[in-house]
Amino acid sequence: MADKRDYYQVLGINRNAQPDEIKRSYRQLARKYHPDVNKEPDAESRFKELSEAYEVLSDERKRQMYDQFGHAGPRGAGAGGTEGFPFGDIGDIFETFFGANAGGRRGPQRGSDLRMRLELTFEEAVFGVEREVQIPRSETCLICGGTGAEPGKPPVRCPKCNGAGEVRRTQQSIFGQFVNVMPCDRCRGEGQIVEHRCTECRGNGRMQRVRDVQVPVPAGVDDGTEMRIPGQGEGGDKGGPNGDLYVVFQVKPHAVLKRDGFDLVYELPLNIAQAALGSEVQVQTLEGEERLQIPAGTQHGRTFRVREKGVPRLQRTGISAGRGDFRVVARVDVPKNLNQQQRALLEQLAATFDGGEIKAQKTQETESRPGKKSRKQKGIFDKVKETLGLDDDE
Repeated sequence: MADKRDYYQVLGINRNAQPDEIKRSYRQLARKYHPDVNKEPDAESRFKELSEAYEVLSDERKRQMYDQFGHAGPRGAGAGGTEGFPFGDIGDIFETFFGANAGGRRGPQRGSDLRMRLELTFEEAVFGVEREVQIPRSETCLICGGTGAEPGKPPVRCPKCNGAGEVRRTQQSIFGQFVNVMPCDRCRGEGQIVEHRCTECRGNGRMQRVRDVQVPVPAGVDDGTEMRIPGQGEGGDKGGPNGDLYVVFQVKPHAVLKRDGFDLVYELPLNIAQAALGSEVQVQTLEGEERLQIPAGTQHGRTFRVREKGVPRLQRTGISAGRGDFRVVARVDVPKNLNQQQRALLEQLAATFDGGEIKAQKTQETESRPGKKSRKQKGIFDKVKETLGLDDDE
């Protein structure tokens, strides 16, 4: 089998580590060795090694198989092998004990996936937008075509493994003679040696570049929504396909609106006169003002709906189907500091609730504008409205 480090050693934990310790250690090391952050030559291989170790140790069944049979154990788990048997098929048995095809030259490898966060305004998340982002990623060197060799001076066959990419070592044990197959340490399992490295990529076969990528943000995305853009990840090795780009949206909160699923929620402040007598108000939606009739006797917390003025209903296919509603929630504000006139009026109002009667006051003929009541002609509710700054047209 290929020479691998112990998974516990890779993650820097002991064998009695709990699941949360395994996850915490993996996240710390993954951030440290992620190829987008760490530019060391072995960062990508270390990152893949960490991912492989975490995939096994984070799965209870695979971890149990690994603890019992080592690296051969998890390979058979869930891969069509017999339950409890650590080998997927007869080929795995020969590979484990006799080293068949344990190394070998690698073919084209798919590039790594990339992940990024994209900040959106509240309106951009609701209505959708086209954004251009810059993605630093590793791509195939255009000069050497990914071989790592200077043009005109191609790689040569490894003299140690004769191009096989692996070396075999015979060992004697109590069970007989066994053949150990390991990757060739001269060519690192490639089967070829680059004698004249490409001056552009320094023999890596890939280069770091920054690409402009268009991100079509569909209408209706929410904070934390993830979108996959195929083929915009890291470039593949030896002509392999690119990985994918995963974009996670981070939506800024709105100044006054809140989102509840596909509904937009607005808290409408009302004074006690507006709530008791009713009023016509203007509410500001994301698409302009809407007139809303508040009926008399509106209670705190009552909800009014403006249909189809909410968030587009985003489907898994990325297509919107219909919209949510714009919900207006009445918030009746009780005044905390009353002036003398407001207090007197509310005391008169309170007397009527207790069964008392407000004696009618005789009025004197005064000159007033047509259609307007004099101060003495006005009832208690009219006085409340006037004191709170509401005229008869509201």
